[in-house]
Amino acid sequence: MGRVRPLHHAARRLLLLFPRPRAFSSSSSSAAATPSREPLHVCVVGSGPAGFYTADKMLKGHEGAQVDIIDRLPTPFGLVRSGVAPDHPETKVVLAYGAESDRSLGIPGEDLRGIHSAREFVWWYNGHPDMCNLAPDLQSTDSAVVLGQGNVALDVARILLRCRSELAATDIADYALDALRGSTIRKVYLVGRRGPVQAACTAKELREVLGLKNVHVFIKEADLVTLPADEEEIRNSRIKRRVYELLSKAAIAHKGNNNNGQKELHFVFFRRPTRFLPSEDDDGVAGKQVAVGTGEFEDLKCGLVLKSIGYKSLPVEGLPFDKYRGIVPNLKGRVLSSESENATVEPGLYVVGWLKRGPTGIVATNLHCAEETVAIILEDDKEGLFMGSSDSKKQGRRGLLEILEQKNIRFVPFDGWEKIDSKEKVAGELKNKPREKITTWNELLMAAN
Repeated sequence: MGRVRPLHHAARRLLLLFPRPRAFSSSSSSAAATPSREPLHVCVVGSGPAGFYTADKMLKGHEGAQVDIIDRLPTPFGLVRSGVAPDHPETKVVLAYGAESDRSLGIPGEDLRGIHSAREFVWWYNGHPDMCNLAPDLQSTDSAVVLGQGNVALDVARILLRCRSELAATDIADYALDALRGSTIRKVYLVGRRGPVQAACTAKELREVLGLKNVHVFIKEADLVTLPADEEEIRNSRIKRRVYELLSKAAIAHKGNNNNGQKELHFVFFRRPTRFLPSEDDDGVAGKQVAVGTGEFEDLKCGLVLKSIGYKSLPVEGLPFDKYRGIVPNLKGRVLSSESENATVEPGLYVVGWLKRGPTGIVATNLHCAEETVAIILEDDKEGLFMGSSDSKKQGRRGLLEILEQKNIRFVPFDGWEKIDSKEKVAGELKNKPREKITTWNELLMAAN
């Protein structure tokens, strides 16, 4: 398989649709299993896992396929670079630009100082250029509340509590490491609306956060009591069973008070936030259980709140979008004109990843998602749906480059990313890290040039 060559431009989202574009494009050709009448030009918008999986499957599945990947950042890999915690290093037109916004709680005080989304915090410590100036206050409080109990919530809790010397050996942004070294946060509360059986994390992530050095874990035994519906969920799901077992064992192992001055991780179940106060005011069906209010309220004092209640995709002008579900309406990857029952298929337009199914699953989930979308593209190609008249024939990569030139758009080609990559790795070697990420737009563009 030929290598992927990205190009970068400055726009907020899709190439050619915004006045300040930033793109990342890859191009490649490959001999593959399925013969074809002529080359198939595919443009993938978004260079995260879903985008790269799609490019890979496309190149392997179509003889002579040519793929361009476009991104608004001068660096590829999406969540793998900016969304996965730094202490986890292992982990036609096709729309794959993912989810770059956040769900809202819709409660009073949500805009108070000290309240951030987990996505913003994750982007901050991973050196994303859009969040390098976030500067969360980690020195005015000893307590932080993380709303949510999924993998992202566990990630941010782990970063807040982990030994700083261990973080220093990762590719965490330097400014974030400095801030964490000066952090006064000693307690992190992971707050969820439902019970331990419904916790949305994986066993691997949970095991890691429960095993943090010098951290005392608090779990109320009363919260671990199960109902028949819970027990049915545990029987029917190996993941839920393993998560519940890990929480139960942790509750027993950490029984009692913290008498050693350790940092603290509190799992708080069956709680739903109703409002944020400024500092001066100092039973259901198995598998479908929802949280129901009891009429009881409590205050939880903290100086930092990170909302980990889900990512949200953003609409793009001219592109069909289901605002309720936060996805591009589609049928197995084929983009539909709307979310209505009478929707028609948009010819030559496909979707993959979070933009296709919503922000769910782990990084590897995008592999199966990409396989389905690519299979649909190959099916449509086999049916001759891309065979237009000679005068309406798309120009592919050549047409893309012509448009960039006509609009006088600066972009970062693949060798520009290679320069960024090389500079980050060299800087990282000096600090015994995998890389030292470049975290501002200006520095990234200077390094690329």
